[in-house]
Amino acid sequence: MHESQIRPVIYCAKENGLQIRVRSGGHDYEGLSYTSEVPFVILDLFNLRQISVDVENKTAWVQAGSTIGELYYRIAENSQTLGFPAGVCPTVGVGGHFSGGGYGALLRKYGLAADNIIDARMVDVNGRILERNSMGEDLFWAIRGGGGASFGVIVAWKIQLVDVPEKVTVFTINKTLDQNAATIVHRWQYVMHNLDKDLFITVVMRRVNSSQDGERTIQASFISLFLGGVDTLLPLMQRSFPELGLERKDCTEMSWIESILYWAGFPIESRDVLLNRTRPNVRYFKAKSDYVQIPISTNGLEGIWQLFFEDEAEEAEMYFIPYGGRMHEISESAIPFPHRAGNLYEIEYLLSWDEEEVEASQNYINWIRKLYRYMTPYVSRFPRAAYINHRDLDIGVNDKGNTSYAKASIWGTKYFKNNFNRLVQVKTRVDPSNFFWNEQSIPLLYSW
Repeated sequence: MHESQIRPVIYCAKENGLQIRVRSGGHDYEGLSYTSEVPFVILDLFNLRQISVDVENKTAWVQAGSTIGELYYRIAENSQTLGFPAGVCPTVGVGGHFSGGGYGALLRKYGLAADNIIDARMVDVNGRILERNSMGEDLFWAIRGGGGASFGVIVAWKIQLVDVPEKVTVFTINKTLDQNAATIVHRWQYVMHNLDKDLFITVVMRRVNSSQDGERTIQASFISLFLGGVDTLLPLMQRSFPELGLERKDCTEMSWIESILYWAGFPIESRDVLLNRTRPNVRYFKAKSDYVQIPISTNGLEGIWQLFFEDEAEEAEMYFIPYGGRMHEISESAIPFPHRAGNLYEIEYLLSWDEEEVEASQNYINWIRKLYRYMTPYVSRFPRAAYINHRDLDIGVNDKGNTSYAKASIWGTKYFKNNFNRLVQVKTRVDPSNFFWNEQSIPLLYSW
């Protein structure tokens, strides 16, 4: 109920040899905020949800138990021309989302959520409440993209709000293989990262039944947010990406907060849904991530389509999230999140299913692992990079109750690249007993 209750929980857990799992929204992709194979307690920040918006200074304090949807709602309640560059799923908690980086449709204009954090409150291993001045710049650097759960309990963030126009433009264009989807997706790889930073077009690929003959085919959905009006967008697209065939009838002008609802799949009139913390249609799923630095060939894309025609891929999706713009301007060491210039786009692989049997689950997991193996020649290497908020225990885990630096560096360099060693140094200094441990927490420098 109050941040003062966190200190005695830490003391009690240390005294009784228990691990702590810190949960704000409960969306960890591998459930690390509410499961463990060692004795543990959940420190649930559900009730720490206060949000205070300062329109004059374009800042806000948001407690870690708030959801992204609640934050967006409170910003729009105070201003129609301020926003924040966080994710598109409104039920995600800001505590973990921001501490791993956090991105959404404002990515190319303003970077990550973590790029726009200017202060924080956290409780450290000794029960002290720290803010930026008292924690020091190294720890403040580490919790903005390095995963806050390795260093303490994030209680609140102070964020820099960003300017958005009164009207933005959205569109969704669906193309199947017989509508030239393969060629358009291939072309998207070459143009998207160089387009105006006010324009964000993500590609979502999934299997569907063809409208012509009912046969299975692949559909690519091009979903966009443009920070401006349709009269500016149309000539821009005609110059830069005419292959998509965007027309005025495809576009809708709306406010930024309405675009949040649009991207989340809600009616734009239903703003109050952003205050609903209940996730709809909770299912089993497995996710993985990659980064693409050289466009995938048409033959490479064709191989993806073939895998999507397999039985296990009925509910599979691939998201191509474009970089460029602001993401290419920020140094890869500015915060722990290192995936900046040189990356054309990120891929998120997502597979969902409903069957409860372990054998069925294993079949689905094996399929997404097969897709991941297939993608090896087409994605980043040395290391094969991954995004920590798309948590994937397949790339490596810590030993139970311990953390081997050598073992952790396998997955750590995938998430953080050259920033991993600095994170290790910060961890060793602020949590020398490795109290804040989980299956993918930052290790100590002197651990074997």
